[in-house]
Amino acid sequence: MPGTAQHTPRSHRNSTSGPNSATGPNSTTHLLGPGYRPAPAETTHTDLAVRGVLPPQLDGTFLRIGPNPRGEHDPAVRHAFAGTGMVHGLRLGGGRAHWYRNRLLRDDALARDLGELPVPGPRHGHGGEVNANLVRHAGRTLAVTDGALPLVLDAELRTVARTDFDATLPGGFCAHPLTDPVTGELHAVAVDPAGGTAVLLTVDTAGRVREARPVPVKGRPWMHAFALTARHTVLFDLPVAHDEAEARSGSPVPLAWQPDRDARIGIVPRDRPDAAPLWLDLPPCFVFHPVNAFEDAEGRITVDVIRHERAFDRDRLHPSESAPTLWRWTLDPREGAVVERQLDGRVQEFPRIDERRTGLPYRYAFTVELVPGDGAALCGPALLRHDLATGRTDRHAFGPGRQGGEAVFVPRDATAPEGDGWLLTLVYDPAADRSELLVLDTADFTGPPVAVVPLPVRVPHGFHARWVPAGW
Repeated sequence: MPGTAQHTPRSHRNSTSGPNSATGPNSTTHLLGPGYRPAPAETTHTDLAVRGVLPPQLDGTFLRIGPNPRGEHDPAVRHAFAGTGMVHGLRLGGGRAHWYRNRLLRDDALARDLGELPVPGPRHGHGGEVNANLVRHAGRTLAVTDGALPLVLDAELRTVARTDFDATLPGGFCAHPLTDPVTGELHAVAVDPAGGTAVLLTVDTAGRVREARPVPVKGRPWMHAFALTARHTVLFDLPVAHDEAEARSGSPVPLAWQPDRDARIGIVPRDRPDAAPLWLDLPPCFVFHPVNAFEDAEGRITVDVIRHERAFDRDRLHPSESAPTLWRWTLDPREGAVVERQLDGRVQEFPRIDERRTGLPYRYAFTVELVPGDGAALCGPALLRHDLATGRTDRHAFGPGRQGGEAVFVPRDATAPEGDGWLLTLVYDPAADRSELLVLDTADFTGPPVAVVPLPVRVPHGFHARWVPAGW
């Protein structure tokens, strides 16, 4: 049941207990399902059928990214986050589904193997696989991941360049940058591979880094994501960090749970470049994906997160060691305290919001419900809509055996109320071994989709999705 707890600063702690999980260290059954098999080839299909009616306002491209390992794929030995990136796209407009295509992202290894010229652009930061997320900024669609330089994609999903924002990016980038809806600037946090420093980056609306602000940290924490409010950046310095033993063993993602690391959350003023961060202590946990954050007039900061008890401890290949659920952290800088409260006890991940409310008070959160005991899954049987004002949660089930991934929210128009619009997500049907795009109207969230675009192929379960409006 949801609970509340308050935590104040404490001395260094150790944790020796094993993960409280229903899954074992090699629990990869979910990854052996057909929905996780890599796509065998790049493909394009045009003039797709549509069941129902695509809203005419949906003029743009739905994108989804994830790893697409080449060669033999054995999830028992391959890291779940490793594999050449692949982007899948559906172009919608005028009530039609014009095309579906998928394209492998051209990192240097893939270009070499295909006999292609290397993608132009700088080569600092690690030059490996980019497969984590997609962002639209300064007129460009970027594929991003932790540590690497972003890849620039064209409208047909081809990799056209590697970018360091006109030589203004000092190192690598990150998997979860955030756009400030008020200023239009892009914010990111990148950890220096030499260790000891996290760099807070601000990319202006022209696509150049205007500020790269160092923040001291211990070692190389994996800051996969962060949160933003109107006046602060909120950092997660948690017990998953770079592990030298994993790196020496050749792991492409050398991360491990480090029980001797304190879990803490940092508050950094955005308008005071010389201000030191305020660190508040937390019980050990890990956050892949915050939902949103905002602050009140008294200076308290609310941070909503999907909270994992731990990750990459006994199972170094899959984040499968706990059941992630929705929590709220209330940070009180004056008291130096964090109050924790579970908002929903269902197993869930991949939160999305109406991004017009990023960093601001908000009401609705959309998540993917996961099957209990399968906390590493990238998909689930339903979408959840949390009304954080009333505490009500609605559920849209995909149907028997069907599995859906992260949804993106598209407002009905620029002035529509928060959460009024459409949710788009890819759903896989194992019986047909095919995927389809579902379009849900939030005015009838639990009802049938207003439109379905059946695909002639299966889209492998992946990470994150993005809607790119036409002409944006």
